[in-house]
Amino acid sequence: MGSDDLKQQLGVRAVDDFVLSGMRVGLGTGSTAIWAVKRLSEKLRSGELESVVCVVTSSQTELECEALGIPIYSLNHAYIGGMLDVTIDGADEIEPSGCLCKGGGGALTLEKIVAYNSKRVVIVAEERKYVAELGKTFPIAVEVVRAARLTVTRTLESMGAQVELRMAERKMGPVITDNGHLLLDITIPHAFDPTGLERELNAVPGVVENGLFSGGQFTVYLMKPDGSLRVLE
Repeated sequence: MGSDDLKQQLGVRAVDDFVLSGMRVGLGTGSTAIWAVKRLSEKLRSGELESVVCVVTSSQTELECEALGIPIYSLNHAYIGGMLDVTIDGADEIEPSGCLCKGGGGALTLEKIVAYNSKRVVIVAEERKYVAELGKTFPIAVEVVRAARLTVTRTLESMGAQVELRMAERKMGPVITDNGHLLLDITIPHAFDPTGLERELNAVPGVVENGLFSGGQFTVYLMKPDGSLRVLE
């Protein structure tokens, strides 16, 4: 089964299993999570689901929702009240402890805000995203304010990290996030505690957020190439 087929099945399954009428739903970013957006739109149009309102985690997801007619709100809206019933999102890496690495799509800050303010978080990913340790196959994204790029880089390097400024494709210069910040991709060559490193990175002046997700309890849907599903709680 091709990667696109796996991603579609994951998105469909997550919506079918967890989204009910009247829910406040967080919609993630990326090529897998976007299939959940499409499935949600189908069920709303058919009338199978009603009165579902959504909070998006990126401009990519916002544009998709607008095109499909899905109503979107901010976490600050009175109807949302700063809390969601369920969020469906993808991940770059997932380790056995339940910690995640996200940020390949550059939307890590809002993704974390939405995830950490949801009663349930469902992570959909291909089996290959399940790894023994975070940060070995995918760099950890760190969002920084522009004025602090050099100072944050020096601090991270002093912590033993290898640091690269993420550059844009089909645009000259670096990637600019939806929040107007820069992204540093870091590699930690030694073993680390995701919970401790998440806090340590966010304590560096100029860091807005990082791609380590260790503060939540996630339901993880992993799909193998043959289409079989593995569920981790």
